[in-house]
Amino acid sequence: MNKVAVIGAGQMGSGIAQVVAQAGIPVLLSDVSIDLATNARDRIAKGLARLVQKEKITADDAAATVARITPVGDYAPLGEADLIIEAATEREEIKQRIFAAAGEVLAPHAILASNTSSIPITRMAAGVPDPARFIGVHFFNPVPLMKLVELIPGLATAPATIAAVRTLAERLGKEVVLSQDEPGFIVNRILVPMLNEAAFVLGSGTASIADIDKGVKLGLNHPMGSFELADFIGLDTCLEIIRVIFATTGDSKYRPAPLLVKYVEAGWLGRKSGRGFYDYAGDVPVPTR
Repeated sequence: MNKVAVIGAGQMGSGIAQVVAQAGIPVLLSDVSIDLATNARDRIAKGLARLVQKEKITADDAAATVARITPVGDYAPLGEADLIIEAATEREEIKQRIFAAAGEVLAPHAILASNTSSIPITRMAAGVPDPARFIGVHFFNPVPLMKLVELIPGLATAPATIAAVRTLAERLGKEVVLSQDEPGFIVNRILVPMLNEAAFVLGSGTASIADIDKGVKLGLNHPMGSFELADFIGLDTCLEIIRVIFATTGDSKYRPAPLLVKYVEAGWLGRKSGRGFYDYAGDVPVPTR
């Protein structure tokens, strides 16, 4: 692929843009305004500068990576891309609007992909120009550090589309797993119900946040506790994913924990809002319960 476009300059979209640019591929980084896209590129540059200071990369490599990222504020330039990756928030109606707009400029040979973490690909493919050239490509956060990419073909996704996106992911230094188009795919189908269950355990008064996280880290050998990880992901994202799995499967075991819903309604979304299951106001996160 000679050029990739990323729609959505948030944490995930910026991470995807960075790893693509580091692999030597020009990137168009798009958001609702050129200012948001430019600010995202500046954040990438600052992150790379820190790596230069730590002697993880050279200054020349950092500069070359940033130079390959072009911020854009509209969809017209995306017609130059061989692959457009949507990396917006995990809300299907928002993604569908993006697909409709991107579809108007999508090149006849180009692939359209979604970085969704849970929404069925076949269902979303109904709103794209050519379902054969549509696929799920799920990166994990933080993208530059996490090695895994899930590929999720829809019912109509062509084998050539799967092969092309797999080749790109491997060029980025990622390990690829192929998932069937089931809600939550592989990782989140296992992970998010566990995080949701932790909220049930907390809500029932079985144990405190600190003890639940300690039990998960020492008893399951996980590097982060369930609530530490949920706060890192974003409680709103966790809730959207569990709602998608619940709505799609109809299985009551996936119903959202009331406490998780309550935290999101309060605006306690985790690290990004400064408070979730932990309060991040001080130097050391403090459990809220």
